[in-house]
Amino acid sequence: MFAWNSGDLNADQARAIEQTGSVFLTACPGSGKTRTLIYKIARELSLLTSDKQRVVAITYTHRAADEIQERIEQLGVDTSQLWIGTIHSFCLEWILRPYAIYHPELKNGFRVINAHDTERAHEALCSEHGGGLRTFDCGHYFTSTSYVVTCPEWKRPRVKVLLEQYWQQLRDTRQVDFELILTYAWHLIRDQPSISILLGSIFQTVLVDEYQDTKEIQYAILGAILKASNGKAKAFIVGDPNQAIYGSLGGYAITPTDLSALSGVSFVELDLSVNYRSSSRIIEYFENYNQLTSNISAGGEFETFASTISYDSSIDRNALEAEIVRLIRYNIETIGIAPSEVCIVGPQWLPLASMTRHLVTALPDYSFSGPGMVPFARDIDNFWYKLSRIILTEASPQLYIRRSRWAGEVIAALDLAGVNTTSITRKSLLRASNGITSNESDGLAYLLECFDALLSALGIDRRTSPMLTEHYDAFVEGSQRRLDRLVADGATAIAEVAMFRKVFAEKTGITVSTIHGVKGAEFEAVIAFGLLEGMVPHFSEDDKVAAANKLLYVVCSRAKKNLHLISEVGRRRSYQSTYLPTDILLSYSYPYNAVP
Repeated sequence: MFAWNSGDLNADQARAIEQTGSVFLTACPGSGKTRTLIYKIARELSLLTSDKQRVVAITYTHRAADEIQERIEQLGVDTSQLWIGTIHSFCLEWILRPYAIYHPELKNGFRVINAHDTERAHEALCSEHGGGLRTFDCGHYFTSTSYVVTCPEWKRPRVKVLLEQYWQQLRDTRQVDFELILTYAWHLIRDQPSISILLGSIFQTVLVDEYQDTKEIQYAILGAILKASNGKAKAFIVGDPNQAIYGSLGGYAITPTDLSALSGVSFVELDLSVNYRSSSRIIEYFENYNQLTSNISAGGEFETFASTISYDSSIDRNALEAEIVRLIRYNIETIGIAPSEVCIVGPQWLPLASMTRHLVTALPDYSFSGPGMVPFARDIDNFWYKLSRIILTEASPQLYIRRSRWAGEVIAALDLAGVNTTSITRKSLLRASNGITSNESDGLAYLLECFDALLSALGIDRRTSPMLTEHYDAFVEGSQRRLDRLVADGATAIAEVAMFRKVFAEKTGITVSTIHGVKGAEFEAVIAFGLLEGMVPHFSEDDKVAAANKLLYVVCSRAKKNLHLISEVGRRRSYQSTYLPTDILLSYSYPYNAVP
């Protein structure tokens, strides 16, 4: 049985891990949730009694899945019987691909399209329909019984007609997009009970991270599998209802009672309430935005740090860049915080991308990672994206385990594409990749040259595989379109090889992220702007007070030492009005610090 050293875990973490039944764990920010999840997975893997059994962990992002798997491997634990990934990857690998023959719309084969393909199809249909419809109006998500359109209500009838056309186009071409992965998986689970029974007999433990971001249809899929196990499979559900900020996309924090009724599983309810991340002052501040009763205490190395917490609701938008530069310099050059421990947060990608480019110009001695800094299409299910991770990362002992796992994923994808891989091993693939040289300075041209060289070294002709050809065309077109847009916006350096390599490199510079993108991360200093009604909360939110509280809770709880909040003046909302500061932030009477 997997064991840990004294001091690795606190009593609450150990109690959750040692439970023999199912656990519903509420974890406050900075409470060691990820560590608890990692040790729980390691323990469950050590308890397996058959090589046919599996432990399944569902994460919200691929990044989280990679981090958790790597940290388990660093503990010396064999992960060959662990499956970890997002719910969409789970549905593809365990439900759609093995059982597509049982679905009338999938039985003759299907191709998963990426976000670029979806956006392009929506653009064409919006242009056809006219009337001011834009691609962002086409946002939607499926439930177990229907679907929900997320645009303003007055647009929904026309958007529904557009979406019906879009789905018919997908059916006609046997294509499946991101959202349809879930609904087709649910159809198969619902209509073919034997699938749930089989999966329920294989999965000994199902772990769900960030449960508060899970959609109703996702709960339904996992609940059906757990129920079909007749008590053989147990569940470990982890999250924080206060950080449920994906409501507009269908995510919500289910209650233990409702999940128990759905899954047939009886849960032990536990919580982690010691924050090891932030100072006591930071914790005291973000608890103001807590929507649920909790009592968070500080217990980390920064517990007694004299945090600077500032709020500015008077600075003009035109002076915003200079103020953020000043705050960056204050934290790095005065306080001594490392650049990689500084994060700039905003509510939307568009102003963030613009801000990133301005900061790059204003602070040439610092590097940044953020929107506008990812130069090619990030599609984790695309074969060429998988291959690009290997090509663009350094062949070093520190990265060997990670690159070896990626090589295994590439080989599995080649198998799926109908390529004979009997002579290809992880080591031979990495050896071939490490031997590639190129003098090409253009990033995309460099990647394509390396793709050809690597496949040639492996004896593979991509043109003989329809899947590889389709993925190649999608990757190239999506990447070129992204590059053209970024270069047109002034980010000319984005096309260089060095920028491509930064995508998978360890982050060393200042991070720039949306509120949604920063969730799960932590930094010594957080600088947030755009804290305005209509943005935080978004104008489309039904319960604006709850939404604003959750967003601010997430922003403020990322900070370890210093926190700077800005509601700038003069950002235009329409021709007649400007955005106003977020109400609940403006009304919070707090003794903020002045930043020298």
